[in-house]
Amino acid sequence: MIFRRAAQREFSQVAATVFVALFAIMLTTQLIRLLGQAAGGKITSEDVLALLGFGAINYLPTLLSLTLFISILMTLSRSYRDSEMAIWFSAGLPLTAWVRPVLKFALPLVVVIGALSLFLSPWALTRSAEFRQRMDQRDDVSRVSPGAFQESAQAERVFFVEGQIGEGGQVKNVFISSLQNGRLGVVAAAQGHTEAAANGDRFLVLEHGRRYEGTPGSADYRVMEFDRYGVRVETRESRGIEPTQKNMTVMELVGQPTPANLGELLWRVGIPLSALNLALLAIPLSFVNPRAGRTNNLVFALLTFMVYSNLVSVSQAWVSQGKLPFEIGLWAVHVVMFVGLLVLFSRRLLVFSWGRLWR
Repeated sequence: MIFRRAAQREFSQVAATVFVALFAIMLTTQLIRLLGQAAGGKITSEDVLALLGFGAINYLPTLLSLTLFISILMTLSRSYRDSEMAIWFSAGLPLTAWVRPVLKFALPLVVVIGALSLFLSPWALTRSAEFRQRMDQRDDVSRVSPGAFQESAQAERVFFVEGQIGEGGQVKNVFISSLQNGRLGVVAAAQGHTEAAANGDRFLVLEHGRRYEGTPGSADYRVMEFDRYGVRVETRESRGIEPTQKNMTVMELVGQPTPANLGELLWRVGIPLSALNLALLAIPLSFVNPRAGRTNNLVFALLTFMVYSNLVSVSQAWVSQGKLPFEIGLWAVHVVMFVGLLVLFSRRLLVFSWGRLWR
């Protein structure tokens, strides 16, 4: 009983350390990508934190599966290196005696992974799509990020704003390039702001500037100076979230059993099943020869994780393309890995039995 409590405590401590490291790496990469999109005007700076949170929820099932696998692997590998396993075996206990404490630690995490994969991850993707759609539906001027060229939604204008003046929405040094009826129009103004007409139309009002209009390739240009110039800006019509397999709920996937929907369902169910298999696989894979290198088994274990994940992805693709029945694809990869698990256990038990006979 004391030994099991100590094992659970060490599993938890190692898992917390591994998860923090993996989560920090994931957040950093996502934050860099989102800040780049915010700088380009694709998303607003206010939405960065929300999109970062939704992205983190989406990646949590994979991160927790990898955390579970690595934490069990590292804990048992340390027991081999510190000769604790030698004491364990000399007491007459087989390697399979580790199955119960490992399952006690792994099952709650597998339940959390299943809940995230089946329910929370699609919800996070839906919310993320809503945030991005809200940005897409904003008018052209609202989409402009100061200091960067931004194309309008209909690809008919290019905007550039050097910066903002105060808190009233005033902008300075505005540049607009548009092509209408084969004639290129360029407007440069010292400042500008947006106004709403009585009928609800929105206008970008430019002040103190010039408009150049002509045909590209010819010297026939007109130059007009103005004190006030209005440009009508369009607001994209509101539309619903486009349904995709990734943001559909489990009930919707089951209610519409198309090959693509069944492939997505296979992936969601496969994540917790693979996490459970990997937790048990970590027991025989954790063997370390104290006289050999310490990283050999860790490299092999990570390759096993990558192969397992890729096999699940391949089975998902085959089910989505109709090449593999859903009933076979759902279990085939996991059964193969479970058989490999039994082979590894039998091999380690055989080595243990021969060692006892030799002694």
